[in-house]
Amino acid sequence: MILITFAALVTATFGLLSLPQFGRKATGLRRKRILNSPNFKDGKFQNISFTPDLNPDYNYWDLLREYFKKHENKAPSITIPSVKSDLHKIDVNKNSIVWFGHSSYLLHFEGKRILVDPVFSGFAAPFSFMIPAYKGANVYLPADFPEIDILIITHDHYDHLDYQTVTKLKPKIKQIITSLGVGEHLEQWGFNPKVITELDWNEQLQLPDLQVISATTRHFSGRGLSPKTTLWGSFILKGKNSNIYVGGDSGYDTHFKKIGYEHGPFELVILDGGQYNEQWKDIHMNPEQTAQAAIDLKAKKLFPVHWAKFTMAFHAWNDPVIRVTQACENLNMPYFTTKIGEVNDWNEKVGGEKWWA
Repeated sequence: MILITFAALVTATFGLLSLPQFGRKATGLRRKRILNSPNFKDGKFQNISFTPDLNPDYNYWDLLREYFKKHENKAPSITIPSVKSDLHKIDVNKNSIVWFGHSSYLLHFEGKRILVDPVFSGFAAPFSFMIPAYKGANVYLPADFPEIDILIITHDHYDHLDYQTVTKLKPKIKQIITSLGVGEHLEQWGFNPKVITELDWNEQLQLPDLQVISATTRHFSGRGLSPKTTLWGSFILKGKNSNIYVGGDSGYDTHFKKIGYEHGPFELVILDGGQYNEQWKDIHMNPEQTAQAAIDLKAKKLFPVHWAKFTMAFHAWNDPVIRVTQACENLNMPYFTTKIGEVNDWNEKVGGEKWWA
């Protein structure tokens, strides 16, 4: 009976993991490319600096106890305010950003529509009952979007790569740029491999009027039981007249100064500043580190993301924006914030309404 029960559990587990939302491990030429990557060692992609998933001062029992504690204001009591802009009517030739909460946003840059890490399913997990979006934070759907010139996926965590969203957007996407290995998921979901470009750190793609460079972050990846088998990263967008840094997820480290020295200054840097905790301090920055990272990058302006849509940590839902704006003011680091759905020219926008207070 023990063997039968164990076999049933194993079968159920593998049955769940075969569902399409979990993606697929790399095979064939993609697998060979991964194995030849200088960043792939001992069967996994590795960060430049030693990066434990969990702070060595804590263990997983500590994490479990924290999870079941009551934390004040962890989710908002208000409906998240938003603006429903007509995305079809935005002037593609004028630099702008539209934020959709968390780490999803639409850039208009160098005459191109560039969509980053879209999650519009209403949850940030493999199943809809897990990590739901805040009330009012999921007002945009794939049907609201015009054609997308470039889809950027920084890494394959569920709050950055959403199966339901990208498959519904598929007919509108002309080109995908992502981190090495992530293309396997996308091919499984029916995307033509010819539209997918995967970049290892420091690799680049030259497009008309736009250069895209993959850069280091300090994080991890994974959708199933095999973490770190796809790469995580950030992307530098170099246009004719300006540079943008698309940050992805990262803990604080020396790579920001290196990127700033080699590729800065940046007119705009978009950095994660939420879902942090001392227990996983090496893989997510706290808000003060986000402000410092913008300075390291030689940013002219910071736009902080990774908040206001999902609860994935124990801090108050608005703690990230309160602290990062204060840190920016203390460091004289220009920044701006926005409501979900507002269209903003990052060259003109400064500060922002404190709608979260």
